[in-house]
Amino acid sequence: MDSVSPARRSEIMGRVRSRDTKPEMLVRKLVHALGYRYRLHAKELPGKPDLVFRPRRKAIFVHGCFWHRHPGCALARLPKSREEFWLPKLEANRQRDIKNQHALQEANWGVLTIWECELGDIDKLKKTIKEFLDA
Repeated sequence: MDSVSPARRSEIMGRVRSRDTKPEMLVRKLVHALGYRYRLHAKELPGKPDLVFRPRRKAIFVHGCFWHRHPGCALARLPKSREEFWLPKLEANRQRDIKNQHALQEANWGVLTIWECELGDIDKLKKTIKEFLDA
């Protein structure tokens, strides 16, 4: 049973953003500071990657651990209420992500997924991004 009214829940869920999230903004600032230039949310590419590097044929997705079901991550735990709703929804997100990543790779694009929980170690993240983009 939900602890808030349906109208309030709708308002709360309506504020969940799909772009320009705090994790995405942090990665964008970091990539820019490293000297790389990019485009945002290329509609013509599968999954509309968060950052697109066309000349390099590279794409970066910034995923929230909960919404995209990061395997083995504590932030990806399933809510205790309404599991029958959440499990199919979140699993569909995960399957869509896999499909989009494979489609990009089939089109000879390099794909990097940065998980929300990885944002805590900025030095490691810088190294990962640099290695990915320079490869």
